[in-house]
Amino acid sequence: MIPDLFLEERRQEILRRIQQRGRASVSELSQEFGVSEQTVRGDLQALAELSLIVRTHGGAVPAVAVPVVPSLSLRRRQQVAEKARIGAAGAALIANGDAVFLDSSSTTLAIAQGLKNHRDVTLITNSLAIAEETLDTPGLTLVMPGGTMRRETASLVGSDGLGLLRQYNIRLGFFGAHGITLEDGLTDVSAAEAETKRPLVRMCRQVIAVLDASKWGRVGLASFADLKDVQTIITDRHAPESMLQQVRALGVNITIV
Repeated sequence: MIPDLFLEERRQEILRRIQQRGRASVSELSQEFGVSEQTVRGDLQALAELSLIVRTHGGAVPAVAVPVVPSLSLRRRQQVAEKARIGAAGAALIANGDAVFLDSSSTTLAIAQGLKNHRDVTLITNSLAIAEETLDTPGLTLVMPGGTMRRETASLVGSDGLGLLRQYNIRLGFFGAHGITLEDGLTDVSAAEAETKRPLVRMCRQVIAVLDASKWGRVGLASFADLKDVQTIITDRHAPESMLQQVRALGVNITIV
């Protein structure tokens, strides 16, 4: 039997077993993790809602379909108040004269909306929505790497066009994510988005994750940053305290808004 685990850790281990074995039953998972079958069913349901597994009679199998990626317009209507607070906190960290990167998440869009009064900021982004948002902001110099347009996120993806950015000293990089876990770090449901973000994480002197509470304990298709690569996380007060403590123990600064 596996020793006591936090809820997020247990679900990650359950997912790992299902993926490795190709299937798992509620009864065997209950015995392995030392929890009730009702608890296991709750874990499986949570994983199924993330499109990571498919429920079967008495157990689960790995998901074979690619998870549906919510469109940017839909994501902009979710956790609106939380994202606004996180965005304001992120914008407050940006000083006049900075070079910063904002990814194509709906939360970094909220940061861009807080830059109207900044001056001499070089804003690097692969987000078409952020580019449009900042067209009338005279204090910003906008830089966009080339790539292939991805309609779901209104972004340019692909690593081929990132060479242009190596001339910049990017002080702060702000990254949203589909999910965050201790083992998988920051993840995205799009492999193309993750491929674009990985080298950008390495280019930024400070990496700041901007995540509302719904992202904690979730896992996307592809990882793009380990937690050791992240200096700061800005999140809201509904984030799970158990995970907050574990992440702080890794030396990551967490700001709650």
